[in-house]
Formats: sequence, structure tokens, C-alpha cells
Amino acid sequence: MAIDKATVLRIAKLARIEIEDEATDGLADELNAILTWVEQLSDVDTEDIVPMTSVVAVKAPQRTDNVGEATPRDELLADAPEEEDGFFVVPKVIE
Repeated sequence: MAIDKATVLRIAKLARIEIEDEATDGLADELNAILTWVEQLSDVDTEDIVPMTSVVAVKAPQRTDNVGEATPRDELLADAPEEEDGFFVVPKVIE
């Protein structure tokens, strides 16, 4: 897939990036070079490679899930700037 000047301008619009018209040809060349490099990755034989999440075989440490005493609601709400009917009152963020 070749990237032309129109595609660069469309990508810039979608990303809300302002690009000078003079820079579009250079960006198109750079993006085409990146895509060519990515296409080379498909030539690598990964058939016998096991998928992994880390280059080192390390298992994440796990802790036991111990049930403890719950903090009483009155103690939790004592430090709240504002509470109503036993709940925290927070500022509205969506209008």
C-alpha cells in the first residue's frame, strides 16, 4: 500500500495534526519506508515460536487473597469533604 500526499493529509486530519503542504511529500516517503519495513516482518518464519509476554520467563508473584474486616462506613465518610445518605458526593464531570 503506497501512501500519497492525499493520504498523509487525511491521516493528519484524523489525528488533528497540522501539517504544512511542503512537508507532506517527505512524510509520505517516511511512512512508505516504515510500511516497507513492516512488510518485511511477514517474511520471518514464526511457525515454531511460542507467543510470550516477556523476553524472560518470569511468573508474576501472586499474593493470597485474604478476607479481612471491612472499615465501617461512618469512619470512611468521616474524612469526606461532602457526603449524602451514606455516600460520597463528587463533582459532576459529564454534562
